[in-house]
Amino acid sequence: MGHAEAGECPVNFLAHLWLTEQARLPLAGAVLGDVVRGRLEGRFPAELERSIRLHRRVDALTDRHPLVVRARERFAPGARRYAGVVLDVLADHVLARRWECFGDAPLEDFARRAARDVGQAAAWFEAAGVPVPAAPAFAALLLSYRDEAGIERALHRIARRLSEPRPLLAAADGWPAHAAALADDLAALLADLRAAARGFTAAHLTLPAI
Repeated sequence: MGHAEAGECPVNFLAHLWLTEQARLPLAGAVLGDVVRGRLEGRFPAELERSIRLHRRVDALTDRHPLVVRARERFAPGARRYAGVVLDVLADHVLARRWECFGDAPLEDFARRAARDVGQAAAWFEAAGVPVPAAPAFAALLLSYRDEAGIERALHRIARRLSEPRPLLAAADGWPAHAAALADDLAALLADLRAAARGFTAAHLTLPAI
Protein backbone atom coordinates (compact mmCIF):
# COMPACT_ATOMS: atom_id res chain seq x y z
CA MET A 1 0.00 0.00 0.00
CA GLY A 2 2.84 2.36 0.73
CA HIS A 3 5.78 3.38 -1.39
CA ALA A 4 8.63 0.89 -1.54
CA GLU A 5 11.73 2.57 -0.18
CA ALA A 6 14.04 0.06 -1.82
CA GLY A 7 13.00 0.87 -5.37
CA GLU A 8 10.10 0.97 -7.79
CA CYS A 9 8.81 -2.56 -7.27
CA PRO A 10 5.09 -3.13 -7.86
CA VAL A 11 3.77 -4.99 -4.82
CA ASN A 12 0.62 -5.63 -2.77
CA PHE A 13 -1.90 -5.58 -5.57
CA LEU A 14 -4.59 -7.28 -3.48
CA ALA A 15 -4.98 -4.54 -0.87
CA HIS A 16 -5.05 -1.84 -3.55
CA LEU A 17 -7.64 -3.76 -5.57
CA TRP A 18 -9.84 -4.21 -2.51
CA LEU A 19 -9.65 -0.52 -1.62
CA THR A 20 -10.33 0.48 -5.23
CA GLU A 21 -13.45 -1.68 -5.23
CA GLN A 22 -14.53 -0.10 -1.95
CA ALA A 23 -14.24 3.28 -3.69
CA ARG A 24 -16.21 1.97 -6.71
CA LEU A 25 -13.49 2.93 -9.16
CA PRO A 26 -11.96 0.92 -12.05
CA LEU A 27 -9.82 -1.91 -10.71
CA ALA A 28 -7.20 -1.39 -13.42
CA GLY A 29 -6.12 1.81 -11.68
CA ALA A 30 -5.05 -0.22 -8.68
CA VAL A 31 -2.37 -1.82 -10.89
CA LEU A 32 -1.60 1.13 -13.15
CA GLY A 33 -1.00 3.24 -10.05
CA ASP A 34 2.14 1.22 -9.40
CA VAL A 35 3.64 1.82 -12.84
CA VAL A 36 2.34 5.16 -14.14
CA ARG A 37 4.50 8.12 -13.20
CA GLY A 38 4.13 11.84 -13.64
CA ARG A 39 1.13 13.98 -14.50
CA LEU A 40 -2.14 12.27 -15.39
CA GLU A 41 -4.30 15.01 -16.86
CA GLY A 42 -5.75 13.85 -20.15
CA ARG A 43 -3.74 10.63 -20.34
CA PHE A 44 -6.57 8.34 -19.19
CA PRO A 45 -10.37 8.33 -19.01
CA ALA A 46 -11.64 10.33 -16.03
CA GLU A 47 -12.69 7.36 -13.89
CA LEU A 48 -9.45 5.48 -14.54
CA GLU A 49 -7.47 8.60 -13.74
CA ARG A 50 -9.32 8.91 -10.42
CA SER A 51 -8.50 5.28 -9.70
CA ILE A 52 -4.80 5.92 -10.28
CA ARG A 53 -4.99 9.02 -8.09
CA LEU A 54 -6.63 6.95 -5.37
CA HIS A 55 -3.72 4.51 -5.53
CA ARG A 56 -1.31 7.40 -4.97
CA ARG A 57 -3.45 8.75 -2.14
CA VAL A 58 -3.54 5.36 -0.41
CA ASP A 59 0.25 5.07 -0.73
CA ALA A 60 0.74 8.46 0.89
CA LEU A 61 -1.68 7.75 3.73
CA THR A 62 -0.18 4.33 4.38
CA ASP A 63 3.37 5.62 4.55
CA ARG A 64 2.56 7.92 7.47
CA HIS A 65 -0.12 5.84 9.21
CA PRO A 66 0.88 5.27 12.87
CA LEU A 67 0.32 1.51 12.60
CA VAL A 68 2.68 1.29 9.61
CA VAL A 69 5.25 3.51 11.29
CA ARG A 70 5.14 1.17 14.28
CA ALA A 71 5.42 -1.89 12.03
CA ARG A 72 8.53 -0.46 10.34
CA GLU A 73 10.08 0.12 13.75
CA ARG A 74 9.87 -3.61 14.45
CA PHE A 75 12.55 -4.16 11.81
CA ALA A 76 16.23 -3.89 12.71
CA PRO A 77 17.64 -0.41 11.95
CA GLY A 78 19.65 -1.66 8.98
CA ALA A 79 16.61 -3.36 7.48
CA ARG A 80 14.17 -0.47 7.71
CA ARG A 81 15.02 0.79 4.24
CA TYR A 82 13.34 -2.36 2.93
CA ALA A 83 10.60 -2.63 5.54
CA GLY A 84 8.03 -0.93 3.31
CA VAL A 85 8.49 -3.51 0.57
CA VAL A 86 8.23 -6.43 2.98
CA LEU A 87 5.21 -4.99 4.77
CA ASP A 88 3.40 -4.42 1.47
CA VAL A 89 3.75 -8.09 0.60
CA LEU A 90 2.77 -9.18 4.10
CA ALA A 91 -0.33 -6.98 4.05
CA ASP A 92 -1.54 -8.93 1.02
CA HIS A 93 -0.70 -12.19 2.78
CA VAL A 94 -2.73 -11.34 5.86
CA LEU A 95 -5.59 -9.93 3.77
CA ALA A 96 -5.69 -13.07 1.60
CA ARG A 97 -5.64 -15.35 4.65
CA ARG A 98 -8.49 -13.38 6.26
CA TRP A 99 -10.36 -12.55 3.09
CA GLU A 100 -13.69 -13.78 4.45
CA CYS A 101 -13.58 -10.86 6.93
CA PHE A 102 -13.25 -8.29 4.16
CA GLY A 103 -14.48 -9.59 0.82
CA ASP A 104 -18.11 -9.90 -0.25
CA ALA A 105 -17.29 -12.93 -2.43
CA PRO A 106 -14.72 -15.73 -2.23
CA LEU A 107 -11.17 -14.70 -3.02
CA GLU A 108 -11.19 -16.94 -6.10
CA ASP A 109 -14.13 -14.99 -7.53
CA PHE A 110 -12.58 -11.64 -6.71
CA ALA A 111 -9.25 -12.66 -8.27
CA ARG A 112 -10.92 -13.73 -11.51
CA ARG A 113 -12.98 -10.54 -11.69
CA ALA A 114 -9.99 -8.32 -10.95
CA ALA A 115 -7.94 -10.09 -13.61
CA ARG A 116 -10.76 -9.70 -16.13
CA ASP A 117 -11.20 -5.99 -15.37
CA VAL A 118 -7.47 -5.33 -15.60
CA GLY A 119 -7.33 -7.20 -18.90
CA GLN A 120 -10.14 -5.09 -20.31
CA ALA A 121 -7.95 -2.02 -19.77
CA ALA A 122 -5.18 -3.45 -21.98
CA ALA A 123 -5.18 -0.38 -24.25
CA TRP A 124 -4.38 1.88 -21.33
CA PHE A 125 -1.52 -0.34 -20.16
CA GLU A 126 -0.13 -0.17 -23.69
CA ALA A 127 -0.55 3.61 -23.68
CA ALA A 128 1.46 3.71 -20.45
CA GLY A 129 4.18 1.60 -22.03
CA VAL A 130 3.74 -1.42 -19.78
CA PRO A 131 2.37 -4.89 -20.57
CA VAL A 132 -1.05 -5.79 -19.27
CA PRO A 133 -0.93 -8.73 -16.83
CA ALA A 134 -2.19 -11.97 -18.38
CA ALA A 135 -5.53 -12.72 -16.71
CA PRO A 136 -4.92 -16.35 -15.59
CA ALA A 137 -1.45 -15.55 -14.27
CA PHE A 138 -2.66 -12.41 -12.50
CA ALA A 139 -5.52 -14.24 -10.81
CA ALA A 140 -3.10 -16.98 -9.75
CA LEU A 141 -0.75 -14.34 -8.34
CA LEU A 142 -3.49 -12.86 -6.16
CA LEU A 143 -4.43 -16.32 -4.88
CA SER A 144 -0.79 -17.18 -4.20
CA TYR A 145 -0.64 -14.52 -1.49
CA ARG A 146 -2.50 -16.90 0.83
CA ASP A 147 0.40 -19.33 0.99
CA GLU A 148 3.81 -19.02 2.60
CA ALA A 149 5.40 -20.37 -0.58
CA GLY A 150 3.65 -17.63 -2.56
CA ILE A 151 5.05 -14.96 -0.26
CA GLU A 152 8.54 -16.42 -0.55
CA ARG A 153 8.23 -16.29 -4.35
CA ALA A 154 6.94 -12.72 -4.23
CA LEU A 155 9.83 -11.55 -2.05
CA HIS A 156 12.41 -13.24 -4.27
CA ARG A 157 10.72 -11.88 -7.40
CA ILE A 158 10.97 -8.34 -6.02
CA ALA A 159 14.56 -8.86 -4.90
CA ARG A 160 15.57 -9.90 -8.41
CA ARG A 161 14.45 -6.49 -9.70
CA LEU A 162 16.94 -4.73 -7.44
CA SER A 163 20.56 -4.14 -8.35
CA GLU A 164 21.51 -5.64 -4.98
CA PRO A 165 18.90 -8.18 -3.85
CA ARG A 166 20.57 -9.49 -0.70
CA PRO A 167 19.63 -6.63 1.69
CA LEU A 168 15.95 -7.00 0.94
CA LEU A 169 16.05 -10.74 1.43
CA ALA A 170 17.93 -10.22 4.69
CA ALA A 171 15.25 -7.75 5.83
CA ALA A 172 12.56 -10.30 4.94
CA ASP A 173 14.25 -13.08 6.89
CA GLY A 174 11.84 -14.23 9.57
CA TRP A 175 8.92 -12.51 7.85
CA PRO A 176 6.25 -14.75 9.48
CA ALA A 177 6.86 -12.94 12.78
CA HIS A 178 6.28 -9.59 11.10
CA ALA A 179 3.15 -11.00 9.43
CA ALA A 180 1.78 -12.14 12.78
CA ALA A 181 2.34 -8.69 14.27
CA LEU A 182 0.79 -7.02 11.23
CA ALA A 183 -2.25 -9.29 11.47
CA ASP A 184 -3.16 -7.63 14.77
CA ASP A 185 -3.25 -4.21 13.10
CA LEU A 186 -4.47 -4.86 9.58
CA ALA A 187 -8.21 -4.58 10.26
CA ALA A 188 -7.78 -1.14 11.83
CA LEU A 189 -5.41 -0.02 9.07
CA LEU A 190 -7.75 -1.17 6.30
CA ALA A 191 -10.73 0.44 8.03
CA ASP A 192 -8.92 3.79 8.01
CA LEU A 193 -7.85 3.38 4.39
CA ARG A 194 -11.34 2.29 3.32
CA ALA A 195 -12.83 5.39 4.93
CA ALA A 196 -10.27 7.52 3.10
CA ALA A 197 -10.96 5.74 -0.20
CA ARG A 198 -14.70 6.23 0.10
CA GLY A 199 -14.16 9.83 1.12
CA PHE A 200 -11.95 10.31 -1.92
CA THR A 201 -14.77 9.15 -4.20
CA ALA A 202 -17.39 11.22 -2.39
CA ALA A 203 -15.24 14.35 -2.67
CA HIS A 204 -15.00 13.91 -6.43
CA LEU A 205 -18.72 13.21 -6.78
CA THR A 206 -19.59 16.46 -4.99
CA LEU A 207 -17.29 18.67 -7.05
CA PRO A 208 -19.25 21.19 -9.14
CA ALA A 209 -19.50 20.45 -12.86
CA ILE A 210 -17.24 22.50 -15.10
